[in-house]
Amino acid sequence: MLYMQFLFLLGILYAGSRFGGLGLGVVSGIGLVVQVFVFQMPPTSPPVTVMLIIMAVVTCASILEAAGGLKFMLQIAEKILRSNPSKISFLGPLVTYTMTFLLGTGHAVYSVMPIIGDVALKNGIRPERPMAAASVASQVGITASPLSAAVVYYLAQLSNIDANITLFSILGVTIPATLCGVFALSLYSVRRGKELDDDPEFQARLKDPIWSEKIKSSTATTLNDKLPASSRHAVYLFLLAIAVIVVIAMFPEIRTIADAEKPLKMSVVIQMMMLAFGGVILLVTRTKASTVPDGVVFKSGMVAALAIYGIAWMSDTYFQYAMPAFKGGIIDMVQSYPWTFALALFVVSVVVNSQAATLIMMLPVALGMGLPPALVIGIMPACYGYFFIPNYPSDIATCNFDVSGTTKIGKYYFNHSFMAPGLISVITSCLVGYALAQVIIA
Repeated sequence: MLYMQFLFLLGILYAGSRFGGLGLGVVSGIGLVVQVFVFQMPPTSPPVTVMLIIMAVVTCASILEAAGGLKFMLQIAEKILRSNPSKISFLGPLVTYTMTFLLGTGHAVYSVMPIIGDVALKNGIRPERPMAAASVASQVGITASPLSAAVVYYLAQLSNIDANITLFSILGVTIPATLCGVFALSLYSVRRGKELDDDPEFQARLKDPIWSEKIKSSTATTLNDKLPASSRHAVYLFLLAIAVIVVIAMFPEIRTIADAEKPLKMSVVIQMMMLAFGGVILLVTRTKASTVPDGVVFKSGMVAALAIYGIAWMSDTYFQYAMPAFKGGIIDMVQSYPWTFALALFVVSVVVNSQAATLIMMLPVALGMGLPPALVIGIMPACYGYFFIPNYPSDIATCNFDVSGTTKIGKYYFNHSFMAPGLISVITSCLVGYALAQVIIA
């Protein structure tokens, strides 16, 4: 019966994923109701803390975007890319990774992807090389960002188990591990595919009058946009917010309030600082609050919060109910073969299309089985598997942005531009992360 109920859980997740992030949240609500009233599973508590953190971070980042800070960051990135066009296959992924690291979301990739394609095409470089790599790198950076829901959730849960696990111990593993993954996928991308002069599909487009005009006249740039000084100030304040969070994490005495037995949890500190600096940015830049919800960061972030609300509540209810029956056999297998849990993370991610939702669903399973924190942190990058089926918005958008047609979904669906970079980055990141975690966490 438990296996049938698990298949029901996966079926609900798959059905919800067909409608996107918001669909995942509300369709999971159907699954939760069935679990409680039909399968008679006691409901667990909804993930309130994680949702509040996401809302605080998204609000601050959205105010940054509304103040023009995101465009200012984009102009800096474009200057770097255009000044080193021959290295676009390395710099493109590094730029999208960095933007995700700073913002905690990979959805900022939409604004920089046309620029990456334009730089590549105008310098005779196959656009697929940097564009597919950059799309993958933007998602790889999520587990390395101190502001991402995935990292914050890990911090909140693992620090309750082991006080020695801090934001630095997690990022000390995930940042170098994912950077190695990005370097590996970039190295692979440098020579992938045919050169444009030898590519029959690209040459056929050049012979088509409509496509030829699009290719020759396409120019994507933000350098001509004049931004107010407030956009620069917004970025500085946002970076200051991250720096303050890092300093407070380094020195627990700062977050020790008078008469309190223990320092404030970092999950609480992150919420307070993000809300506070969001207010500071709003006041200093005089940004209209009414424009904040219109940005891509706000929309994607709040949708993610709602998706996690339903997914986490439904999946936690099932695993708390089923864990006593599953625990024995699975523990022996995972402890003997750690890669099996990494594979489980990867497969669940393919279904749910969200790294945060995958970790929120699977971390309680790992902790319930008594898996060591070093293991679950080391293989954390395995939660990025949704490149496997090319239906994620950033991948689809990347294909559409590439006027050369080199970045594509293949005839057989799975032979698409993102498969090889995705597999290379995840495997490399997990191998490096697992090795680092044995030293840093163990």
